[in-house]
Amino acid sequence: MSPPGSQRRGTPPSARGHQDSKPRGEKTFAPFGAPVPAERVGPGLYVVATPIGNLKDVTLRALGVLAGVDAVLAEDTRVTRRLLSHYGITTPLFAYHEHSGDAARERALRRLREGEALALVSDAGTPLVSDPGYRLVQGAIAEGLAVTPLPGASAILSALVVGGLPSDRFFFEGFLPPRSGARKARLRELAAIPGTLVLYEAPHRLPETLADAAEVMGPRPAAMARELTKMFETVRRGSLDELAAFFAAEGPPKGEVVVLIGAASAQERREEAEQGLDAELNAALRDHSVKDAAAIVAARTGLARREVYARALALAGAGRET
Repeated sequence: MSPPGSQRRGTPPSARGHQDSKPRGEKTFAPFGAPVPAERVGPGLYVVATPIGNLKDVTLRALGVLAGVDAVLAEDTRVTRRLLSHYGITTPLFAYHEHSGDAARERALRRLREGEALALVSDAGTPLVSDPGYRLVQGAIAEGLAVTPLPGASAILSALVVGGLPSDRFFFEGFLPPRSGARKARLRELAAIPGTLVLYEAPHRLPETLADAAEVMGPRPAAMARELTKMFETVRRGSLDELAAFFAAEGPPKGEVVVLIGAASAQERREEAEQGLDAELNAALRDHSVKDAAAIVAARTGLARREVYARALALAGAGRET
């Protein structure tokens, strides 16, 4: 019996005949115009990164596995077919995307249980980043089926290395809410994160998003990267207010967009923390004594009780003066 959380990488007894009857070594792909034998892959789910634009940004291992598996689960089969055709890969394609329900996931899991090898890809980049593939991965893990990552292209990392902002610590948010009110509220929640923020955004919403970010976060350093690895790759750097003004005048860009926003300074984080502490204390002071309010807020925030009590005294004193 496998230990909890382990993966079975061997062939299940029930699937040995199935695997032996389909020698995967006969399959090929053509990375340099000449046929190359496909990978001999064992049963399981292979999570394969694909190019984010330039078709050359795919690994030889990824091509070998895509050629060697029984089927490829693709976000959009038309997009993936272009990649496979470019490299002479004829593996069958099946759609698996955000609208695929439980039935599609169960069909994939059943094939995995039967000993097949399946590859999961998104339209571009690394699967599971802003797409629904994680539910299939969760299901495979829950059943002890093998899940293997094949790393490669990522718009997040590509933007970070050309953005000119610190990349030692970053937070990937993905897409912000589409409406301004909810977007600003989320930006206020993100403001105190001590690292570079990485956002995806639809190009038609970029001017509004940058304007909201500049209003909430002020003139922080930022960058906008679009069409990474493609012919019209563009990276624009500046402060949030400069980028907001530029795109307000120029209008939305075309293509895929990644936005980077620098972290708040230490001083900004202190001020934000103080404002948050004051808000909590003022709310507690409406119904409690200074001592009790300080104890409640200290327990909730994890701050030193002495520090919180001193601030509560100051706020209470200011309230009496007014």
